[in-house]
Amino acid sequence: MGRAAPVPVPADPGLTDLTPDQRLRRLELTVTRRLDGMLHGERHGLLPGPGSEPAGSREYRPGEDEVRRMDWAVTARTTVPHVREVDADRELTTWVLVDASPSMEYGTAELDKRELAVAAVATVGFLTAGPGNRLGAQVLTPYGLHRVPARSGRTHLIGLLRGLLAAPRVGGHDTDDALARPRLGAVDLAGALAAVHRVANRRGLVVVVSDFLDGLPDDPRLPAAWERPLRRLTVRHQVLAVEVTDPRELELPDVGLITLVDPETGARREVWTGDRQLRERYAAAAAAQRNQLRQAVRRAGATHLSLRTDRDWTADIVRHVHAQRRLAAAPAGPQRGGAA
Repeated sequence: MGRAAPVPVPADPGLTDLTPDQRLRRLELTVTRRLDGMLHGERHGLLPGPGSEPAGSREYRPGEDEVRRMDWAVTARTTVPHVREVDADRELTTWVLVDASPSMEYGTAELDKRELAVAAVATVGFLTAGPGNRLGAQVLTPYGLHRVPARSGRTHLIGLLRGLLAAPRVGGHDTDDALARPRLGAVDLAGALAAVHRVANRRGLVVVVSDFLDGLPDDPRLPAAWERPLRRLTVRHQVLAVEVTDPRELELPDVGLITLVDPETGARREVWTGDRQLRERYAAAAAAQRNQLRQAVRRAGATHLSLRTDRDWTADIVRHVHAQRRLAAAPAGPQRGGAA
């Protein structure tokens, strides 16, 4: 009697090999195990004194109100003394702008850029979860801009992540999910940022997850199309720009003749990668482009975090948090944009 053939042991499945529910469960375990104990104490308590959120003005009451709370602009307009009213900062509202455009479907590592973007959103959702905290999203799809209202709770977060994983891809099959319904009017990244500015009417956290290639000019001396709306967000909110890249966007391997396809326009071009000078020019141009992107984010006043599909994204996030903590603990100095 012959011996039975050994049963092959399956390799540890990647995010692309799992069902949506399993993906989310694995994603949550990864985030909580890697980041637990490192991110506590990021915000003050739920009721930090009288608060700082403007809530209008009312007439001054002698003997009750402090003179330092006078609203001089309203007083000058009405000729009646008024004081400013503020609300306590009882909750954190986080808005996430997720780029699900065709360029985000590219990937040559374990994850593609779209899946890495979902991982980043999961990280933000799990780490900002708390009593009263809310999370909302704007999803930039090939079919238009889809808005997910800001709500709290685990069920809402899981539903948002499931919707992002099921978002339609160019050339893929349509689904019944709300993100798959075609919407009128194409929206670029700059328009999506402007939409976030309209809905994020309370001071909080805004996270933009994209490759930021949309609207990036060829001339580095010109501002990116999304730089001005990003700067408008940083005036009122703390803004984190999460840049998602793939290693093949930074350098070409020597694999002979390949066909490159622009995911946004469908344009094709054959390239001979055996040319060493071509590969060097490609790497130099890619490095210059990424530096241009970082400078644009810095000028806008946002914090920059770079994630790659071929690296441990949880470790990158941990390093980023530690770097931000060191900056926060340093003596106060001139205000600058976030570090990469």
